[in-house]
Amino acid sequence: MTEKKNKSAIQRRLVPSYIFLIIVCFISVFPIYWMLTAATNTSYDVSQGRIIFGTYAIENFKALLKAAADSSHASLGRIMWNSFLYAGLQTVISIFICSLAGYGFELYHDKHKDRLFAVLLLAMMIPAVATLIPLFTMMSRLHVLSTPIAFFLPAISTPFMIMMFRQNSRNFPVDIMEAARLDGLSEFAIFFRMYMPVMKSTYAAAAVICFMNAWNAYMWPRAVMTDNKAMTMQMLVANLSNGYTVDYGLLMMGVLFCSIPTMVIFFVLQKQFAEGITGAVK
Repeated sequence: MTEKKNKSAIQRRLVPSYIFLIIVCFISVFPIYWMLTAATNTSYDVSQGRIIFGTYAIENFKALLKAAADSSHASLGRIMWNSFLYAGLQTVISIFICSLAGYGFELYHDKHKDRLFAVLLLAMMIPAVATLIPLFTMMSRLHVLSTPIAFFLPAISTPFMIMMFRQNSRNFPVDIMEAARLDGLSEFAIFFRMYMPVMKSTYAAAAVICFMNAWNAYMWPRAVMTDNKAMTMQMLVANLSNGYTVDYGLLMMGVLFCSIPTMVIFFVLQKQFAEGITGAVK
């Protein structure tokens, strides 16, 4: 009886916590729900605050197809492909280069590398707007405007990702490296065959962060993608909100198409993302 009373008392004390968590969960999920419902309603219904699903989803989708063709002289599929291509290339190249740099900074220590790493951390304090014009001039002189190279080249190595890999590399067992060297493995073989499989959680977390940053990028693609056929989804959504009147149903349909890829990737890799952020090594 005493144990039952203690359990019931504990459950009663947890009721306020559960109520609080339910409220916070509702507040977090409601914007996504509102986006879904708005994409199925007319602009007038959205402006009137309707939060239930409507029957205007097909019309909004057709309007999005037309808006994509009018804005870029290309199909919505082409714009989606551009976004996937740019974000995918930036993600793969960035996590490879940043992981190689973080691996070198942490596992091959010397004072000169530590000073260089301090300079990299200082670079995090420079706002992106301050480097926009120099980078644009550089891309223009290289004649790579409106190409994937112009999109991902400035972001293939970022101080944050290097710092993330360096911090998580501290959990990498150094004894494995020593044993591998005794077996005759080269340094690059150790990196590809031992470091990368062990740090797969960190790679998953880095892939989620890099892909979301690349997919959601707007200011830099707007500057360097001068050809409408190289337009990304973020640029298309921005065009939908231009003009004297805004079709909110159409706009939310575009936002929905922008949100689905990042949500899918996060839900697929959420476990590895949590482990990578906390520095877990398997």
